Amino acid sequence: MKPDSIEWFIETIRCLPSDSPVAKRTPGYNNYTTQKDHWLGWLDPNSGTGTYPRAGKQDRDARYVYNHIMEPKMLLWLAAAAGVSPHLVQAAALSAESVTSFASKSAAVRKSIPWPLVAAALTKNESVDV
Repeated sequence: MKPDSIEWFIETIRCLPSDSPVAKRTPGYNNYTTQKDHWLGWLDPNSGTGTYPRAGKQDRDARYVYNHIMEPKMLLWLAAAAGVSPHLVQAAALSAESVTSFASKSAAVRKSIPWPLVAAALTKNESVDV
């Protein structure tokens, strides 16, 4: 699989440790009980578990997806599960708390933890042959 492809991203996320489950409909989880499942459902346009229908696009890759997610909990879980420095994850969470909208919160997370850091952590921790 091509690194940074959606297929690579899905398989890499599948290999990450899951977060602790929460009750369905917990804010930031939608129809999921973990952020890992949130990511996997969100990346699969056929899952039917998202808030709105999404169509997969051939020219979109993992970087694009990471840079367009508007749920800070998803971004923070991915960074932490991938092995990004806990200090950076905590700093990103604090930055996100200082703003109000989901778009601003997600942007704050990405400013603290840009895609290249997440991609490097994901690549370093790959446990599947991709």
